[in-house]
Amino acid sequence: MRNDEIWREVDAQRLDLAGLLDRLTPEQWEQPSLCPGWRVRDVAAHLTLGPITSWGTVLREIVRARGSFNRMVYATAVERAQRPVDQIVADLRAISGSRRPAPGTSIHEPLLDVLVHGQDIAIPLGIDRKMPVAAAVNSAKRVWSTSFPFGARRRLRGLRLVASDASWAAGDGVRVEGPISALLLVLTGRPAGLRWLGGPGLAELERSLKGES
Repeated sequence: MRNDEIWREVDAQRLDLAGLLDRLTPEQWEQPSLCPGWRVRDVAAHLTLGPITSWGTVLREIVRARGSFNRMVYATAVERAQRPVDQIVADLRAISGSRRPAPGTSIHEPLLDVLVHGQDIAIPLGIDRKMPVAAAVNSAKRVWSTSFPFGARRRLRGLRLVASDASWAAGDGVRVEGPISALLLVLTGRPAGLRWLGGPGLAELERSLKGES
């Protein structure tokens, strides 16, 4: 995807997710997401932070989190999630049109974030949220080509991942096949994607996602 295509898709996904959030009940906002320890409202709030976060804020929050990137991301999301839910939705709509990724990230991360975190919200709530194929391929390429924060090449060593609905494949070894949306979920460490996958390497993939040898 070209840069302008990526940003248009980011805008579309942010606005579409805001529409989904508008329809949630108060109980659904408090439900657990696919991210362990994160509620739906925490994930939604996290998605509003990237374009408005400065390097100064990142450094300050890293210090508060005692140097832990994961603790920093969680703490900032939970703090932001204290806002009323209608304000969180408004914040997500407000950053549509922004062309500013979070500090230290590339143009690819905003798309990856909204695609995967959209599923983190939708899947536990039983909501079918379609993932655009071209956008998912772009994000899968990004995850596979970088070591941080997912370490997909290391975690999934010995597996050959093949998309059944797109021209994308990665890795060497036992074959696992399925929709690119499901592959993107497992690339980012989410076992929820397993239900849509198949192939002789599926059991090994499941062990990898559980951290088993």
